[in-house]
Amino acid sequence: MKSRIASRLAGLERSATVALLDQVHALRAQGVKVLDLNGGEPDFATADHIAAEATEALREGFTHYTPSRGLLALREAISEKLAKDNGLDADPATDIVVTPSAKHALFISLMAILDPGDELIVPTPSWVSYGSMARLTGARSVAAELSADDGFRITRELLESRVSKRSKAVLINTPNNPTGRVLTREEARDVAEFAVAHDLFIVADEIYEQIRYDNAEHLSLAAFPGCAERTLTVNGFSKGYAMTGWRLGYVAGPTDVVGQVLKVQEHTVGCAGSFVQRGGLAALTGSQDVVRDMLDAYTARRELIVAGLNSLPGVGCSSPQGAFYAFADIRGTGLGSSEEFAAWALRDAGVALTPGSAFGPGGEGHVRLSFATSRTTAEEAVDRLSSALLEQRDREKRHLA
Repeated sequence: MKSRIASRLAGLERSATVALLDQVHALRAQGVKVLDLNGGEPDFATADHIAAEATEALREGFTHYTPSRGLLALREAISEKLAKDNGLDADPATDIVVTPSAKHALFISLMAILDPGDELIVPTPSWVSYGSMARLTGARSVAAELSADDGFRITRELLESRVSKRSKAVLINTPNNPTGRVLTREEARDVAEFAVAHDLFIVADEIYEQIRYDNAEHLSLAAFPGCAERTLTVNGFSKGYAMTGWRLGYVAGPTDVVGQVLKVQEHTVGCAGSFVQRGGLAALTGSQDVVRDMLDAYTARRELIVAGLNSLPGVGCSSPQGAFYAFADIRGTGLGSSEEFAAWALRDAGVALTPGSAFGPGGEGHVRLSFATSRTTAEEAVDRLSSALLEQRDREKRHLA
């Protein structure tokens, strides 16, 4: 019998973060107390006014298909948000598609612009699914490996070293998962000028836009000269509004390209959930206090976990400028690769964290810890890691003796 599996899936690995979450659930089912610092999910409840609007939509029987582009009122609210916060001019009638998750927005954007054999340049370390999404389109992800010793800074020189005749697009995530870096104006200008010089698309993943610290400036690449006509800006509601389970995102860009993105949406999911979109509308047009309150909590947790990590023997961690992850350097612990360290942390400390190798070239030697969790959990996780590291060192000393 011929193979039943599509060749595009050969060698495609599962999402490392999702696989680790499954492992955490399995251990907890066995009665093991595991502290999960792996996931990228806010631990806050969705704001009451957002849930109330979706509930009211359900009571009204607003449970049928919407236009594939999304509710016009929601697209208008997104357009106003993009103009106010990002300096982008997106016509709600033609330039925006509302999607069931920002993840889907990314995938259908790549489906619309990449052909088999094309190359997508991705600065790494980067989110685990970018390369896999490119592969599913038949294209290839080309890593532009950033250096921890240079603060994971993007340079024009690095981008130029990765461009080829097959290059079609460059994907930029700011604030960045996993490093927590926020693109500087110099870096953004370099990316914009690079894309214009080589006539490349830009896919801008801005899902962590609302989670920034120390007044870090958020820059949308589509606002730079020559970039509006080549940039697809992806965002959503999961991170900033604690709406992960709602699965609601959007993509905005030039009319002709968004029209092609729409085709992929129409032939895959059709549209985002109707009552879910009503909740998204309430999120954008209602009080933003919930966003500010969550950011205050994340700021306090960031300080706690970064200080705690830097107190551990052999561990170093820079303070992230955005998102809710600490990307800790564990090369000084002597516990091997990032995957070996993560396995040790789960086994000896009962703490689940993500090995840096899962995020591609440049991630090795680091582990990602999410502080989108309670202060108590963060404190206990640091204490457990500290105790386990000290016990590990004591065992090594006794062995040497």
